[in-house]
Amino acid sequence: MSNWVKTILFLIGSAILTHWLPSSFFRNLDTMVHEFGHAAVTLALSGKVMYIELYRDHSGVTYSQLTKSWALIPVSLAGYMTASLFAWFLFSAYARGKQRLGLQVMTGLSALSLVLFVRNGFGVSFLLGFIVVTVLALALAPKWLRDFYYLLLAFLCLEESVFGPLSLVVYAAQNSRAAGDATNLAAHTGLPAIVWAVLFSLFALWCAKQAVQAFLGRKKEAHRPSRPTAISYRE
Repeated sequence: MSNWVKTILFLIGSAILTHWLPSSFFRNLDTMVHEFGHAAVTLALSGKVMYIELYRDHSGVTYSQLTKSWALIPVSLAGYMTASLFAWFLFSAYARGKQRLGLQVMTGLSALSLVLFVRNGFGVSFLLGFIVVTVLALALAPKWLRDFYYLLLAFLCLEESVFGPLSLVVYAAQNSRAAGDATNLAAHTGLPAIVWAVLFSLFALWCAKQAVQAFLGRKKEAHRPSRPTAISYRE
């Protein structure tokens, strides 16, 4: 079975499984990472981030000011691409047994977002709740529970990072002026919004393939029998 087929089946399976879990609250993690990507690139290009808002329906918006019009292109690219790369990072960390590091990075990004950017009521409540739960998982949870919590977050981020851009393709096809980042890119590049939505989706799928390979690679390593050590003796 090809890696792409495994990736598609993996995404479908994770979408089904995660929708059975009471995990709606944690889906906002992907939104936070998406908006943090916008904010980080804005600051890197000498822009100003006024504030970020996170909403209950897992959407979000970053309000910023840019001194140069061309800067809107990398800023608009940053959201979906950051979310896709972050999902890949989480599975790469898992493959190396670095779950604690992954949880620490999530906590750090959440804390930075809370202190620097997020100002609306739900956004603040989500970040405070997520930080508290994750710190407790790091400090008090047994390893099996901490690993389960980590994989839940990783799978949710993976699913959201892929199905978000795919949904954007639908929005762009229905109304090119209501496709968020793809609409912004279309206005400044001349390429239609649906083209940008497709490019976001392809990048997300490529990152998902890398994430799935990392995850399955660790599983193979865990089940691979160790070879006996050969010891030679000389009379």
